[in-house]
Amino acid sequence: MLLSTAFCPPVEYFALLAKSPVVQLEAMESYQKQSYRNRCRIMSANGPLDLSFPVVHSPSRLISSVEVDYSVPWVAKMEKALESAYESSPFFEFYRDALFGILESEPARLWDLNLQIITWLCEKIGLQVQLLETTDWEQDAAEDYREAIHPKRPDSILDSLGLLKPYWQVFRDRYGFVPGLSVLDLLFCEGPDSILWLR
Repeated sequence: MLLSTAFCPPVEYFALLAKSPVVQLEAMESYQKQSYRNRCRIMSANGPLDLSFPVVHSPSRLISSVEVDYSVPWVAKMEKALESAYESSPFFEFYRDALFGILESEPARLWDLNLQIITWLCEKIGLQVQLLETTDWEQDAAEDYREAIHPKRPDSILDSLGLLKPYWQVFRDRYGFVPGLSVLDLLFCEGPDSILWLR
């Protein structure tokens, strides 16, 4: 299976990780704006909220070389948004310090930041998956999901996996169940039971 890197990826991303013991992450693609590579979607009191952060623009657009821009205080703003959205969730307090620790360590490259977070999320959810970095670009890969999960396009991944089902969410009384959120939403709301929902 082949996936692009992503920042605090959507539930769909982790549903795919849960079905494969080995997953390749595409390191040879060009960075794409307005994708999940440097953004995630959470549920706030005002509805779905996209959190994003800037990257350093340079001649090299190779995703594994793109640097994160820490010249603006986006880490503190993102932490505040997550606290505001999830402080009343059952499991936020159990995971916040470790997640914020990764953000505050300020990995220089986008690739490293995303990989640290994905690895941490797999560990906390209980997914046993080996993540491999691609070394060559493959145009026609088997089980290619590099472009399948995108904030601007709907997908049918959860439906095809038989996982189109609700779980408890913080603002369900206002908005009902909202799909397509970062797996952080699932983890903060379901904690150790997240793995059961994904399978």
